[in-house]
Amino acid sequence: MRTTVLGVRTFVLMLCLSLSAASSFSQSITTGNGKFEFGFGIGPLFFLGDVGGNYGTGKTFVKDVNLPLTKVAKGVYAAVYPSEFIGFKIALNHGKLEGYDNIIKDKGGDEYFRKKRNLQFQSSLLEAYVAAEIYPTVFMEQYDGLQGKLRPYGVIGFGAFKFKPKGEYIDGNGRSRWVELQPLRLEGQGMDEYPDRKPYSLTSYEIPMGFGAKYYIKDNMYVGMEVLHRKTFTDYIDDVSTNYIDGNLFDQYHSAADAQMAKQLFYRENRITNTSRPFFPPDGEQRGDPKENDSFFSTIIKFGWRLNDWNSPNGRAARQLRCPSFY
Repeated sequence: MRTTVLGVRTFVLMLCLSLSAASSFSQSITTGNGKFEFGFGIGPLFFLGDVGGNYGTGKTFVKDVNLPLTKVAKGVYAAVYPSEFIGFKIALNHGKLEGYDNIIKDKGGDEYFRKKRNLQFQSSLLEAYVAAEIYPTVFMEQYDGLQGKLRPYGVIGFGAFKFKPKGEYIDGNGRSRWVELQPLRLEGQGMDEYPDRKPYSLTSYEIPMGFGAKYYIKDNMYVGMEVLHRKTFTDYIDDVSTNYIDGNLFDQYHSAADAQMAKQLFYRENRITNTSRPFFPPDGEQRGDPKENDSFFSTIIKFGWRLNDWNSPNGRAARQLRCPSFY
């Protein structure tokens, strides 16, 4: 009887080892080292909109990046990988956006009018999005673990973000403070005289798109870089979009204190010339470009980890090594 028991145990042990070895050799690019990832990132954040930029006509991409206004974005993310070829992630990021007309280099071209208006803004940014990551080079790999691999990828998704533009107000005593611009209705939002201009929301949608690359330090750890551009559905991140209004209307729609703020902040050439009496540009003169929405992009350094799933090759191998006990 003991001989039979020992024989069964030996057979089961050999079967466990054989299955474990077979599982290790059968790993492929469709299973990988784990199904889940999490990580965090940090890197520069850039604004592209109506305020700020460089000489010439304003553009929608890197030509109008103001490097001195670079801010830092920070975030966390989690991802699931049904296949090594594709993954789906959810991300949460926080940062700050800024723009200043006074840093534009005036070369006597189209930038002159933007510099003269002297607008500026700051805004906090909180965004959340879901995205798909595509790894095209995976099909050229022979799966032998992830350590030492470099994997480029493309990314596209959909999300939402919150913003709150503020401008620097300087009172009669020379004291400055940053005040919210949306309630001041600087382009006539919600005024009867401009029925086509509705108050804008401080929450908007976005389409994040870009590319990146990961380098695996270990099978379950990597560093990476991701460049992500956000196409947005608002032109009011900087509170500038269309034409000037009649500045005298601020007295009609605001308290005396708020009207004083609005008159200073909707056109700021007076802050350059130190004119005591506010100068209002003609009603209907261009203030921004309503044909192009605002956007922003980031270049993020990422640090991530993979978690072995119960059904991953490593998880299955570990379970198969746990042989049953007898008697």
